Amino acid sequence: MKKLITTAVLAASFSLSAMVSAADAPKSIDQLLKQVQVDRANDSKTNAKREREFQNERGDKAALLKREKNALAAERQRGKDLNQAFLDNERKLAQLEEDLKTAQGDLGEMFGVVKGEAGDFAGKLAASNTSAQFPGRDAFIAELGARKQLPKIEELEKFWEAQLFEMVESAKVVKFQGSVTDIDGNVVETTIHRVGPFNLTANGKYVVYKPELNLVQQLSQQPDGYQVSAVGSWEDISTGVAPFYVDPARGVLLNIFTNKASIEDRIEAGGPIGYIIIALLALGALIALERLVTLTIIGGKVNSQRKNIDNPGNNALGRILKVYQNNKDVDVETLELKLDEAILKETPALEARISIIKVLAAIAPMMGLLGTVTGMIATFQSIQLFGTGDPKLMAGGISMALVTTVQGLIAALPLMLLHAIVVARSKSIVQVLEEQSAGIIAEHAEKRAN
Repeated sequence: MKKLITTAVLAASFSLSAMVSAADAPKSIDQLLKQVQVDRANDSKTNAKREREFQNERGDKAALLKREKNALAAERQRGKDLNQAFLDNERKLAQLEEDLKTAQGDLGEMFGVVKGEAGDFAGKLAASNTSAQFPGRDAFIAELGARKQLPKIEELEKFWEAQLFEMVESAKVVKFQGSVTDIDGNVVETTIHRVGPFNLTANGKYVVYKPELNLVQQLSQQPDGYQVSAVGSWEDISTGVAPFYVDPARGVLLNIFTNKASIEDRIEAGGPIGYIIIALLALGALIALERLVTLTIIGGKVNSQRKNIDNPGNNALGRILKVYQNNKDVDVETLELKLDEAILKETPALEARISIIKVLAAIAPMMGLLGTVTGMIATFQSIQLFGTGDPKLMAGGISMALVTTVQGLIAALPLMLLHAIVVARSKSIVQVLEEQSAGIIAEHAEKRAN
């Protein structure tokens, strides 16, 4: 009703506006009143027509609303019926599953055992070195372990044959053609040797089978040299017996070898102090080598001079003999003093730089101790900052603490041995000079007494 009143007001306003703006506006009040009455009658007819239209549309809308309400009620009833049917089907399904379990009896228990065994065996097949030669064997076994229905007799027989095949191949030592991925990622077609389920070798080196990548890969770091050399000799023989190192863990130990620290890694773990210790060892070894070569040459010349005393040469003993020849007429005490002076002149050349070897041998373990203290300080700092949750954060300091001590001892031991050898060699030459000097003095004293 409000809509009708609003429409009427708008129509009246529009009519008045039209009348005002019309060119033929009424000339008098009577004409204006008459025109307004006419327009009002026309508007009343128009409004009545519109009201009838609105009434007709209201009836249609009411019919449409009633139809939709009926459809909603029907759908709700259909939903209740479907829900009831779903519950009935669930009860029937549960009853059928219970009936199936009852009907299966011992077969159900057997199926559970088969599923468990198939799952375990699929994992073993995937990780087995035999799968490097026969890939894809675990697919059927894994599918059997994940299946929900009872297996067929043929599938159980196939499962048994797979187990029997693995047992037979585990007792064989065979070779086959395959692809090997080296440490640089290059794939090479070559002959692969398989020792049962334990080891794979190729081109004189150990290789491992990566089931997650389905490829045979070369180890990033091989075991010790004597173990690897046995692989090459074993691959080359066709008859007879050859030694071979087997990994009983089926590749686990070989993978551990890849994480084993090499000599370079251990030296690097020592840090700057470790390099200093190595430099001390190298310097001491060079000095000792130079001294040994020099003293050997001097000793050889002295020994040659002992066989020819009458002709003194340009060597330590020869120069002492020249002193005697130049002072044959002096008394025994003076000759003794001159010979002692000559020996003292020769001694520095014989003992030169020997004390440096001793000093380096003493410094090396002290440097190792310094590295130990430095490494422990770094370890405690890591513990203070990060706690003890991650051992890798402390590994660097611990490595320096241990490695530098070992390096210091390793450097000190050979340097001490070299020092002892050089000192003994030097003293032996000095002893020869003193013996010859004592002999010359005794001979001179005898001549003076006569």
